[in-house]
Amino acid sequence: MTKEDILRLRDTAEQTRVQFKERVTRDNKYDVSCEMVALSNSRGGMIVVGIDDKTGRINPLSFVEVQETTNLLGSLASEGVVPQILLDIENIQMEGGVIVVVTVKQGRNKPYRDNKGIVWVKQGADKRKVFDNAELIAMLMENGQMHPDSMPVNGTSIKDLDENTLRDYLLNRFRSDFERQQLSITELRHRSLEEISEVLSQTPEGILKNNGLIREDGTLTVAALMLMGRYPQRWLPAFTVRCVSFVGNSIGGTEFRDKSGNDADGNAVHLYNYIISFLTRNLRKRQVEKDFNSQGELEVSIASLSEIVTNGILHRSYVIEAPLRVFIFDNRIEIHSPGLLPEGVSMESIKHGASVPRNKLLFNHGINLLPYTGAGSGITRALKFTPDIKFVNDETLNEFVVTLERRNIGETDAKNDRDSDRDDREKRDEEDGDNSLSAKYIENNEAAKRDNDGVEETEDRARVVRTPYKQLPSIQKDIIQFCAIPRTAKEIMDHIGYYNNSKNMTTYVRPLLEMGYLEMTEPDKPKSKNQKYRKVRKE
Repeated sequence: MTKEDILRLRDTAEQTRVQFKERVTRDNKYDVSCEMVALSNSRGGMIVVGIDDKTGRINPLSFVEVQETTNLLGSLASEGVVPQILLDIENIQMEGGVIVVVTVKQGRNKPYRDNKGIVWVKQGADKRKVFDNAELIAMLMENGQMHPDSMPVNGTSIKDLDENTLRDYLLNRFRSDFERQQLSITELRHRSLEEISEVLSQTPEGILKNNGLIREDGTLTVAALMLMGRYPQRWLPAFTVRCVSFVGNSIGGTEFRDKSGNDADGNAVHLYNYIISFLTRNLRKRQVEKDFNSQGELEVSIASLSEIVTNGILHRSYVIEAPLRVFIFDNRIEIHSPGLLPEGVSMESIKHGASVPRNKLLFNHGINLLPYTGAGSGITRALKFTPDIKFVNDETLNEFVVTLERRNIGETDAKNDRDSDRDDREKRDEEDGDNSLSAKYIENNEAAKRDNDGVEETEDRARVVRTPYKQLPSIQKDIIQFCAIPRTAKEIMDHIGYYNNSKNMTTYVRPLLEMGYLEMTEPDKPKSKNQKYRKVRKE
């Protein structure tokens, strides 16, 4: 640090990471030790000795004062801060003497206390005492001494898990075991949990206990409830999602294109589906092929959105009782995840694949339910598809904000544009049967018959040839991939940009069911209001 650096610091006045002290003496040593505690418990910073904190007047130290000050600072770091910390002290020569700059690093053994047992943290240019248990837990969590997703949720049991989600977890978790026994995953999806348990020779509760998702007394952990709970917000009401599409570019706007009356709830799978559905129905699609029946491309990469959303759900702080917030503006998308980056992770390192999971249970087991690899490369993949993503570690709001710019967006209502596009496409489908997806399906079906030497598969009353995946229209391929997680009819139609009606379901989804690319989650109740459609996994 140079003389010019000192002058620049003085001119910007005190702030969260910079504190001025004209002198450090035995009279104010307790206050200085409290500053060290606060900086250690926050993000670190500097104490600059030789500048009046009230006036900004520079009053350099003499040689003797420098010696006394550095000795006293070392004593405070070892005796006034518990556990003790290490200081980096630098002496800067100024006109008339020396300025002492003390660098306090962010601590790795939080929470730190003063010698009276009080915990301090920074609050702007000042500091404050900490009495809230949630804040103390957050500090323990940052050093890896505690993982909030492993904490028990009193009053819960395995009965509070959603049976369908638990079944999906078990089938994905033990897929290789089933395959070794040459058992069909598709067929097992229609079996009861008891039958699946017999195949595994373990009860679901035993499996979850062995993996740390359920405590020995049968109580669910936060991770189990958030991943597979029937209604986790009954016990964890703050862990929801809030989605708003604004007119304009200000978060203070009062006009909305899409705003739910209440926060979305449900387990992690439901929250993921809700956010992706919200994003896909409020963002524009642009036609990238000349054929007007070709699938439009979302203005922001769906692959990037999926990675960022999954990241937000799995890595958000479950100590901070606040919803995950998703905002769409005319020029950008913002995803606000409660909690700052974990200790040891920087803004730059996450772009290169650094991964220090805050919620280890959620991270390790969410891979069996959510679309990610579990290798910590989600941000890297998101940047591959959308290189200009911006990341902000907002210490003031205590949240991690991801911003994705929207492409080719004006001030018009994107939702109305989408509805107009759907009307035009459906009208063209009606007027030109040869160019409709139904016609393409029939044409591909006939081609498949020739390719397969006339071998046909029969389902119900219809004789259907399974068209090879590569020959399917791009819109049907997109539907199949979108249904990697069970989707409702409305979610599918919103995703491809068509109205949710029986005609479009017959045209776009029914052929995929008949060919075995999709399956119903409730095959015995095809008209159930809870009906969803999911991709049939390869066996």
